[in-house]
Amino acid sequence: MSEYRMNERKSHIPRRIRWVGGILLAILVVAAIIVHFMYTENLRPVSNNGKSQVFTVATDSSLKQIAVQLKQAGLIRDTRAFELYVAVHDERDKLQAGTYKFSPSESVQQIVDALVHGKVATDLVTIVPGARIDQIRQSFINAGFKPAAIDAALQAGQYRADYPALADNPASSTLEGFLYPDSYQKTASTDPRTIVEEALTEMQNHLTASIRASFASEGLTTYQGVTLASIVEQEVSSSTDRPQVAQVFLTRLKKDMPLGSDVTAFYGAIKAGVAPTTSYDSPYNTLLHKGLPPGPIGGVSDSSLQAVAHPARTDWLYFVTGDDGVTHFSKTLQQHEAYTQQYCHKLCVQAQ
Repeated sequence: MSEYRMNERKSHIPRRIRWVGGILLAILVVAAIIVHFMYTENLRPVSNNGKSQVFTVATDSSLKQIAVQLKQAGLIRDTRAFELYVAVHDERDKLQAGTYKFSPSESVQQIVDALVHGKVATDLVTIVPGARIDQIRQSFINAGFKPAAIDAALQAGQYRADYPALADNPASSTLEGFLYPDSYQKTASTDPRTIVEEALTEMQNHLTASIRASFASEGLTTYQGVTLASIVEQEVSSSTDRPQVAQVFLTRLKKDMPLGSDVTAFYGAIKAGVAPTTSYDSPYNTLLHKGLPPGPIGGVSDSSLQAVAHPARTDWLYFVTGDDGVTHFSKTLQQHEAYTQQYCHKLCVQAQ
């Protein structure tokens, strides 16, 4: 006769289900191990090639943009692993703009450490796309030049005779918008004027006769074309979107509508020494005043110059860039407001 045990309990879960559950658990554990292995593997250096290359992080670059550029440059193995590493270590808002020297032999940890601590290349002066003249001045200071020498080098009048690209600029204008974004080599004996001249030469090379003729066909002087390109530069980062954005602004100019650009309003406020806002009334605020602002609001890249010279042939009147970085174009104010409500929450609140 078998003995009855009070503490004995039979499992009510069928053996087949327990068997399947065990297999699923084992699969999950193996999958987790594989994912962790792949993640760790993708943080390793791309190769043992120690040859450095220049890598520039533009102002206001997103984490995704930086990851894609690093991948395209052959400096990291995987964009998602890079983004995850930055997010896990809470470094997303700490990555600094500037010009760095990285090699494929550096790990993600080393690259992120350099970006977080701003370990820029000390033998280079970098003018990042969209940088204002005061930001460029600061870049020169950071590179070790003395403020007095920088201020002397940035006086626009001394260059007009030698640079036709400056010929139709107003007499009171600065070099705002005309120092081409790039990295320029420096040594202990380099004069800041040398770098300014190199940047002006680069700008002149990009302001080709064809570009200037295209500006004229749109009813713009070279100075006005560069001014509009500087707005396009800061409104959207995608070279694909820029011709459409240029088209929106050119159409608005022809229809005598305000450009309605937040970035021009920000510039006017900053120039006046107040916090960037869309409500500050300055000649640069194209939300309040029709026409182009008095001059460029920052540096321009070739894609923005090309966009103004060769705008898209569409009939958009509005655009908004969503929180995901995608730009949405529309023909009516009603559709524009709907897109803004649907796609732009964080960015549009920050723009106020």
